[in-house]
Amino acid sequence: MTMFHLDSPTQWRSPERASQRDRIEGKLVEVGMRAAQLGVDVVLDFGFWAKDERSALRWIAESLGVRTQVVYLSVDLDEQRRRVSHRYESGPSHFRLSDAELEQWQEQFQAPDQEELQGGAIPSPPPPHASWWSWACERWPSLPKERSV
Repeated sequence: MTMFHLDSPTQWRSPERASQRDRIEGKLVEVGMRAAQLGVDVVLDFGFWAKDERSALRWIAESLGVRTQVVYLSVDLDEQRRRVSHRYESGPSHFRLSDAELEQWQEQFQAPDQEELQGGAIPSPPPPHASWWSWACERWPSLPKERSV
């Protein structure tokens, strides 16, 4: 499935694409939570690089009475390099990711700790947010401002 028609291998980095991605992710969260409330098993898999993202989604799900599980599969940097190289070689139209970018992104990733993986307590939202819902609406701007999911 193509989300962004005729993207070049570098256009995915643009601020416009980041804004669109955040809005699309927000809609996926909204639809996913509604489906989960109906008893459908839902897997949200679009990064969750930051603990705050995972905490917000765990909080939203918990507030809806939905059970959550954080699943993390660790992949070392050498394997990531191999996969990126293979992806690009198999289709040069795939976005290009330099080794320096890969290392920079790896530094930004916050791996879940054991407490998070075991479903431990959800921390408080970061200031200035009074709730995880407020934080989530800022992170994913397409979420409804009033909690309806």
